[in-house]
Amino acid sequence: MTLWEAIAVLVAGVGAGMINVIVGSGTLITFPVLLAVGIPPVTANVSNSFGLVPGSLSGVIGYRRELVGQGRRLRRMGTASLLGGLLGALLLIELPSGAFDAIVPVLILLALVLVVIQPRVAKAVAARRRADGDPDGSLVLLVGVFLTGIYGGYFGAAQGVLLMALMGMMLQEDLQRINAVKNALAMIVNGVAALFFLFTSTVDWTAAGLIAAGSLVGGLLGAKVGRRLPPAALRAVIVVVGLLAVTKLLLS
Repeated sequence: MTLWEAIAVLVAGVGAGMINVIVGSGTLITFPVLLAVGIPPVTANVSNSFGLVPGSLSGVIGYRRELVGQGRRLRRMGTASLLGGLLGALLLIELPSGAFDAIVPVLILLALVLVVIQPRVAKAVAARRRADGDPDGSLVLLVGVFLTGIYGGYFGAAQGVLLMALMGMMLQEDLQRINAVKNALAMIVNGVAALFFLFTSTVDWTAAGLIAAGSLVGGLLGAKVGRRLPPAALRAVIVVVGLLAVTKLLLS
């Protein structure tokens, strides 16, 4: 990796850390950059999972006030996320690499659609939220969190958008507190997947370290000042880099 490539990966890590805390979908920033510097898709995905763990942790720390009083909820949903993330990571390792190459462009396009329609989803969520909803989430919500964990362990782009939509519809709770839970669940999924990959796959430690350093800074920035950034601008960046990633995968 050249100096300029290393700088690009580091900057992508900062952007991903910030975007993950605010919206989700930071993988759509880092994954295309890792492909662009010549890292194979599966290795790029594994290294990306390692790199984003510190950013997830910094996001959780930044939203620690909103997590107060949500311990029971986190234990229930965190267990579902942990099991789902572990299964998703297992699928990534066990399925042929050709399956990943074929599936990921579809997942990226799906993630881009979710990012684009996220404002409408938020409005629909606010309109449909029930005052008598289960304060800690129903069985349906736990199953949804588990399935999202599988997706996150396998690839992970826009898992935060999925979690926000699920919890927003089924919990009677302030959206900032829901966002705090989302950050914690994403950290669990990324963490368990990274731990699994440590023993089962090949990690590009240079790339993982650069993303880790960048995402740690980005997560702190996202928690402190990211709410002031125009959401439309963030979504535009995500869509552009996501389309570049799809193009790179299809042409390689």
